[in-house]
Amino acid sequence: MADEKVVIGSETKYPLNGILTTPNETKKLFPAVVLVHGSGPNNMDEKIGNNYPFKDLAEGLSEKGIAVLRYDKRTFVYGKEMRKDTGISVKEETIEDAILAADFLRKDSRIDSNKIFIVGHSLGGMLAPRIDSEGGNFAGIIILGGSPRKLEEIMMDQNNDVLNSLNKFLKMIAKKQIAALSSKFGNIYNLSDEEAKSTLVLGKYVRAYYFKEMGEHPSIQYLKEMDKPVFILQGDKDFQVSVQKDYNGYKNLLGDMPNVTFKLYPNLNHLFMPSVYGEILKAKKEYKVAQRVDKQVINDISDWILSI
Repeated sequence: MADEKVVIGSETKYPLNGILTTPNETKKLFPAVVLVHGSGPNNMDEKIGNNYPFKDLAEGLSEKGIAVLRYDKRTFVYGKEMRKDTGISVKEETIEDAILAADFLRKDSRIDSNKIFIVGHSLGGMLAPRIDSEGGNFAGIIILGGSPRKLEEIMMDQNNDVLNSLNKFLKMIAKKQIAALSSKFGNIYNLSDEEAKSTLVLGKYVRAYYFKEMGEHPSIQYLKEMDKPVFILQGDKDFQVSVQKDYNGYKNLLGDMPNVTFKLYPNLNHLFMPSVYGEILKAKKEYKVAQRVDKQVINDISDWILSI
C-alpha cells in the first residue's frame, strides 16, 4: 500500500490537496473509488472528533486491491472566502471537485477507467447520484449513511430529537428557535433564486439558496432512473439519519430495483464505527472516542466493488 500526495483541480481557482492510496500489486489495473465527504468543512481524512473514517476506508480498501482517492473539501481550505458568495450551493462546495477527482483517476494509467466508483458519506451519499449524473460517470455508487429526503427535513428531525431530550426550561427556549427555523425552511421553495440568495436561514452565512438548489435536484430522481449498481449502507445506531425514514425510505423507493443492494449494520453509528452513547445530544462525546471503521463494512464494500 502506498500513499501518494496529489492535487485535485490544480488548474482551477480552488486546488485541493489529496492522497491517492494504491494497492501493492502492480500486475493489473486497479478499480478505484473517490471518497466524498459529509456536511461541514472536512479534511481529506474526514476527521470527526478523534476519528478518521476516510483514512480507515483508504487503508482498508487498498489492502483489498482497490485504489482510493481522498482530498480536502473545498470549504475546509477556502471556507473564509467562499462565505462571501451568496450563491454558494452543493455544486461549488462538493460536486465540482468530486467530478474533477473522477477525471483525475481516469488519467492514471494504473487505474481501470471503467471501474471507478463513488463512495459518498452522509451528505456526500445524498449527492453521489447527482455527481454521477453531472459528469462523474461512475461504474457504481456506494451511499454510506445517506438519505432520500431533503436536507432540511433531516435537520428538522435532528433538532426535534435534541428537543425531546432537553429539560422543561431548555425545551421552551429551543421550541421557539426550532419553530422559527421550521418556518424559514417551509418558505424556501416559494422564493426566487435571487430572494433565496439574500435570505439567511442559519447563522451568518447559510442562505436559503443552498437548500433550495439542493432540494430542486432530489437524489431519489437520479436513483430511480439509474441502472448502474448502487449499494446503500447504514448503521442501525445512526442518530444523524434514521433507519425508519432514511434506510427504509430508500428501501421503499428502490427496493424493487435489481441494481440496488442494501445492508444495515447492528450497533454501528453514523461513522460506521461501534455505537458508544447512541444519542444525538452526546454526539460530541460519541465522536471523541477514537475508533475505526468496522472491518465488515470495508469487506462488504470491497467485495461489492470487486464483484462488478
